[in-house]
Amino acid sequence: MRDNELKPARMKRHFLPDDLIITRWEDVQPWFDDLQERDIRKTEEMERWLTDRSELAFVLEEELAWRYIRMNCHTDNKEYAALFETFVSEIEPEISRWSDKLDEKFLSHPLSSQLDREKYKVLLRTVKNRHDLFREENVPLKAELEVLEQEYGKIASQMTVILDGKELTLQQASNYLKEPERALRKKAFLKITQRRLEDAETLQKLFTTLIEKRSVVAHNAGFDNYRDYRFAELGRFDYNVSDCEEFHESIRQTVIPLVEEMHTRRRELMKTDKLRPYDLKHDPLGRPPLKPFNEVKELVEKTSEAFSRVNPLFGALLRAMNRKGYLDLDSRKNKAPGGFNYPLYESNLPFIYMNATGNLRDVETLFHEGGHAIHSWLSREIRLIEYKELPSEVAELASMSMELISMDQWDVFFPDRNDLLRAKKEQLEGIIHILPWIAAIDKFQHWLYTHPGHSHEERNNAWMKLMKDFSSSLIDWSGFEKYQGLSWQTQLHLFEVPFYYIEYGIAQLGAIAIWKNYRSDPEKTIRQYMDALSLGYSHPIPEIYKAAGIRFDFSLSYVRELIFFLKNELERL
Repeated sequence: MRDNELKPARMKRHFLPDDLIITRWEDVQPWFDDLQERDIRKTEEMERWLTDRSELAFVLEEELAWRYIRMNCHTDNKEYAALFETFVSEIEPEISRWSDKLDEKFLSHPLSSQLDREKYKVLLRTVKNRHDLFREENVPLKAELEVLEQEYGKIASQMTVILDGKELTLQQASNYLKEPERALRKKAFLKITQRRLEDAETLQKLFTTLIEKRSVVAHNAGFDNYRDYRFAELGRFDYNVSDCEEFHESIRQTVIPLVEEMHTRRRELMKTDKLRPYDLKHDPLGRPPLKPFNEVKELVEKTSEAFSRVNPLFGALLRAMNRKGYLDLDSRKNKAPGGFNYPLYESNLPFIYMNATGNLRDVETLFHEGGHAIHSWLSREIRLIEYKELPSEVAELASMSMELISMDQWDVFFPDRNDLLRAKKEQLEGIIHILPWIAAIDKFQHWLYTHPGHSHEERNNAWMKLMKDFSSSLIDWSGFEKYQGLSWQTQLHLFEVPFYYIEYGIAQLGAIAIWKNYRSDPEKTIRQYMDALSLGYSHPIPEIYKAAGIRFDFSLSYVRELIFFLKNELERL
């Protein structure tokens, strides 16, 4: 597909004026009034009401998106921060109140029960759940929480260290942990650790405040704890707490033994008696870190080429985003950490944000976020907001599958076969290492929100207990015990998006299953992948996974089957 075959066009408005500028709530209130007061007498009028409501939501979502993107790109820009805070503290609370009124209008209207049950089943259960959870007293609390949650990014974005006479972000400094010289790795690890510890108490207090306020939100809604409230708020209709516990145990039993094998092998290759925490990311044979690209421009060009080999549409999409200026990929001071793909419902083209520093992880991240972008594009024609807002178990399936599917095309970054094999091995080993971390982070959150009033010490002790179950016994943390007990603070999801993390593990299992299918029949697998992504969230999660040709299953037997496949693929390299 040539670039000019992909011509992203903005969503055409039918309900709101094209020249609408949103600076305050009163700018959009008339359209909420229209929806609330509209007389609906026919099924087709009800369907038009739903699409008009969704158009209003698309416009507001994109307005918030750009404010969020700009604030993260420039954390030192007070105007951008103020614009975001104005939206979440003044406009969003009114949107929440009026959305609940519209939910009530829809659910109580006799025509809602006459809609096509198959077509609208996900919408109906989503709207009912949202309405059931709404509490007026939670509106200002949630606005306050949304502002507080951004404090983590502000604090983390200002963490820098001096190495080799240069001021580096912690993301940039972490590249030194891949260096073959052990003394250099240790020096970098000490710098990073000491810098994180400087803000450890600040982050503890921030997190305590977040937990307390989230617990109040849960109690206001009639829940015993925030975990149970959050499960409902996230719309986890297709699995529950017991399923998460099954996931934790399946990962512990199948993956931890493999981690121990890998660390034993690493120790042997390094010819050392002890593995230290700064011995885990470098090449055990002492080879220098892989350098897949030098500049962000090269990263984009090579990723586009690899995408095009998988499917011409995928490469054309990334190039279109680049031309539009919808990529911000480099790491710099006063830029918030992390990476994301932000769907822009009006632009019909997503925005990718990340912090690239020239390592293999950056390649993995762009393929990951590119998978999200492909998902956004394939579901762009959907005109109901409830079907555009994807549950993470579905969204992350798109991204994590693309990481694995694309690996055979990584020769664009690594023309040397040995480097290519090494890159693939690092990718697969990374999956094995991340699954226990995901299980630990999720289980930690279950403990946090079912043990209200716990102290900072109790919090760290609970984390250390989990580390014994979900990390390797072969790593010697002596001298760094305090940092290990605080290592949970490196996970921004705990601060910004509570309980949004196990989805990565669920989707990672799904991605392994898709890659397993891809190994047997690439063409069919890509077709199923695209078919599943084009559904958005118009079907329950298990049905979307089925459309992708895989199972939605956390059982020990199924997880063991997938991990066995992954282990065999790793041994082939």
